[in-house]
Amino acid sequence: MGMGNPLLDISATVGQDLLDKYDVKLDSAILAEDKHQPLYQELVDKYDVQYIAGGATQNSMRVAQWMLTSTAQKTNQVAFMGCVGGQDNDKYAKQLQDCANADGVLVHYQKDPKAVTGTCAALILGGERALVANLAAANNFTPSHLETPLAQEIVQSAKFYYCAGFFLTVSVESLVKVATHACEQNKVFCLNLSAPFIVDFFTEQLSTALEYADYVFGNEGEAKSFAVKFQINAGETTEDLQAVAQYICKLPKKNANRPRTVIFTQGSKQTIVCTSESSKEFPVEALAKDQLVDTNGAGDAFVGGFLSQLVQDKELETCVKAGHYAARYIIQQSGTTGLDKPAEFTP
Repeated sequence: MGMGNPLLDISATVGQDLLDKYDVKLDSAILAEDKHQPLYQELVDKYDVQYIAGGATQNSMRVAQWMLTSTAQKTNQVAFMGCVGGQDNDKYAKQLQDCANADGVLVHYQKDPKAVTGTCAALILGGERALVANLAAANNFTPSHLETPLAQEIVQSAKFYYCAGFFLTVSVESLVKVATHACEQNKVFCLNLSAPFIVDFFTEQLSTALEYADYVFGNEGEAKSFAVKFQINAGETTEDLQAVAQYICKLPKKNANRPRTVIFTQGSKQTIVCTSESSKEFPVEALAKDQLVDTNGAGDAFVGGFLSQLVQDKELETCVKAGHYAARYIIQQSGTTGLDKPAEFTP
């Protein structure tokens, strides 16, 4: 089960001029401020845009189901909850649900009749991307949705739970409610650091969530931000990132029955996997630059691939290889698309 912010990506290839105009930097993920509000309409009016079902957690859930389906698992092995617009003419909400359903994911959206479905501007330049999220309805998820009959059925029947750190800006209470259930039932709860701004500005919320986390995902940028924020003596090398991972492994944990595992990706560089007792590195197969289409969704895809094997009780090495496979596939697509074709990953 995933819980997060369902967003419709408005994706377009743009020039540096647009990035400069809105003070947006490549390889960043930020929440929209007032100055960013005209960006969405400008994209629609002036650029060749694609509308792609998005939101970090929902992307990971779609990829996980895609990978599971390829191994003869049934659809609806993966569920997702978040908040969308509830107005009758909210076509974005319908697009999101249709896309997720087509991918075999069971979605149970909370619908807010006073808000519109959230969007995310995905600005692509030279294969790199910048994300500017306008949460809108996604910001309005409430714990009451978890009391609905279908939500209770999903929470009770799930064995693994995943939230991207972005959800910490929305409803920590909802996250803690689900994570507490996972802890009490000795189920697996997974968390993603998601972006440097989560580490920098939502530190208290992140610290609360980390206590429940059995698996923590992040990339090198988020790891470095974590090192600075928590004053860990770490620099730029792989060994330094391992030090950050080991620090997170040893943070207080609600469920002492299972040691915490931390996974840091580094793009085309090796992936680091740490527990309190060991650190391992897993190489990433190189991809020719002319095959790179869009890095948007690469991290989400890695998590989806990883989780697809974790829920089948596969070894960590297999989980990482599945993450690499899914990320490699997605960066050759525009956004998190192409899931209508069967995954060809062999454990």
